[in-house]
Amino acid sequence: MLKRFTNLSLASKTTILTVGGMMLLAIATFFVADHALTQRAAQTAAERQEVNMRVAWSVLHHYGNAFRLDGEDLYVGDHKLNNWDEPVDEVKRLVGGTATIFRGDMRVSTNVMKENGSRAVGTPLARNAAYETVLGNGQTYRGKADILGKPFFTAYDPIKDGSGKTIGILFVGIPESDVMGAIGGARWVLALSAAVISVLVAGAAWYAGRRMFSPLVQMTEAMRALAAGKVDIAIPAHTATDEIGAMAEALQHFRTSEIGRQQAEARDRQAQAEREQAMEALGQALAKIAGGDLTADIGQDFPADYEKLATHFRTAIGSLRELIGTVLEGTSSIRTGSQEIASASEDLARRTEANAASLEQTAAAITQMNQRIDATATAAGVTVERADQAIGVVGSGRSTADEAVQAMSRVSDSAKGIDSVIEGLDKIAFQTRVLAMNAAVEAGRAGEAGRGFAVVADLVSALAMRAEEEAKRARDQLTVTQSEVVVARGAVERVDSALAEIVDTVGEVHQLLGSMAADNRAQSTAIREISTAIGEMDRATQQNAAMVEETSAAARQLTDQVARLDAHASTFRTGGQQAPLRRPVLRSQGSAAADTGTTRAVPVQAMADSGDWASF
Repeated sequence: MLKRFTNLSLASKTTILTVGGMMLLAIATFFVADHALTQRAAQTAAERQEVNMRVAWSVLHHYGNAFRLDGEDLYVGDHKLNNWDEPVDEVKRLVGGTATIFRGDMRVSTNVMKENGSRAVGTPLARNAAYETVLGNGQTYRGKADILGKPFFTAYDPIKDGSGKTIGILFVGIPESDVMGAIGGARWVLALSAAVISVLVAGAAWYAGRRMFSPLVQMTEAMRALAAGKVDIAIPAHTATDEIGAMAEALQHFRTSEIGRQQAEARDRQAQAEREQAMEALGQALAKIAGGDLTADIGQDFPADYEKLATHFRTAIGSLRELIGTVLEGTSSIRTGSQEIASASEDLARRTEANAASLEQTAAAITQMNQRIDATATAAGVTVERADQAIGVVGSGRSTADEAVQAMSRVSDSAKGIDSVIEGLDKIAFQTRVLAMNAAVEAGRAGEAGRGFAVVADLVSALAMRAEEEAKRARDQLTVTQSEVVVARGAVERVDSALAEIVDTVGEVHQLLGSMAADNRAQSTAIREISTAIGEMDRATQQNAAMVEETSAAARQLTDQVARLDAHASTFRTGGQQAPLRRPVLRSQGSAAADTGTTRAVPVQAMADSGDWASF
């Protein structure tokens, strides 16, 4: 139900809500009015009851003022009320309604009829609130009550005798149907009025809703058209400043935004087409450049938005043409220079080869002489070193002996310290034993309670005696150790004296050998200087030869690289005249190797020595 209501149009929803509200208002108004009428009728009935009750008392007082019981009979004055209908009929004639006289709780005179049409004389009063109030408490009662199964507006007054005792009840009542029947017509009038007003309001609400929400229907159609991308639609005009007018204004903004979006998409599509055209032309030009054609161009119909890219491309291609042209011109100059360097290097290599051979022979002879002198000087040096080692060993022995003497002295001093420690331990043991004796005496005084402490005191005394014995043994052992240390110290001192004599003898031998070694070193130094000079000349010559050979190889390699560079640069078409590639004719590597076959190999470090090359 709620889903179906949600799917209805705004006009239908507004009409339903308005009709529903009016119906609720009509129903509420009907029930409020009915309640007010009922209350008013009840109030009128109560007022009428009071009037009826006064009339009833007036009728009874007409026959007498005093009430009394005589057996089962109730009297007013001299008139017996049992089965006497005149008073109650007179009340009905005067004010309408019903009247009843009770003796106690039993009806003795009444105009209330049974279903069979007879008077309800002899029927008791029901045990209700009226019974308790009137007969129980002696008070009046006003309210609704059922009389023989029918609802009545009732009034009960107690009948009392001269002593004030309640002996009966005077009742007057109005049937509820008589009172409510009077407002039945008013109810129908109210219901019919509410229904008519609801129908009229529903029709007016439906008509107003259709008129008020008709622009919304048109705007909905316009929104659907805008959602489908249609902008050639008319927005419904609505001059009011309410929510519908605001929606119309917003819808107009949506239409303007959609037009702008479509125009932007058209511009994007045009820009995409121009971008694809520019990329296609640029790709074709780059493909030609990749093939070596530097005369490629991107054409004159390049999109205007990408004219800056075209300018940069043309500038880059022009720079590349100039670069390749410069490379082609430079390779020719480099080729000529490399040929001249290669020829000069080969001539220099031939001249250095002859010098290297002569220096090699001289260096070999000097090397042999140097080896013999070096052997003699080495033998003398070894002898001196042996003598030095002997002196060092003897000196080390003396140092060791001296350290041993010092160690013996420290051991003797330590023994004295240990003796002091033992003496302290001996004193501690003595004091411990005296303490144990005192503890034993105190334990003896304590009697039975100090027996355990006496045992501990005996054990402590025994431990103190053992400590004294151990300290004595340690002192005896320390005395023996001190005696041995004195003997060992004397032996070490005698060894030190013998080593001193050996040192003196070895020192004289060392002086003689030192003189011989000095003479041999002087001769070896002179020969070594000559050998060094020859070796330096030989190495310099070999380095020169090697560097010349490397220069020749580098020149040949440079020529080959220039030729390859020229060949690659010639693949580009720059639009100008290009000289044919000329490959230089150099000496073959085989012939160069044959010419330099007598040259010795030189270490790389020597070949890389730029200082030697510069001196050459």
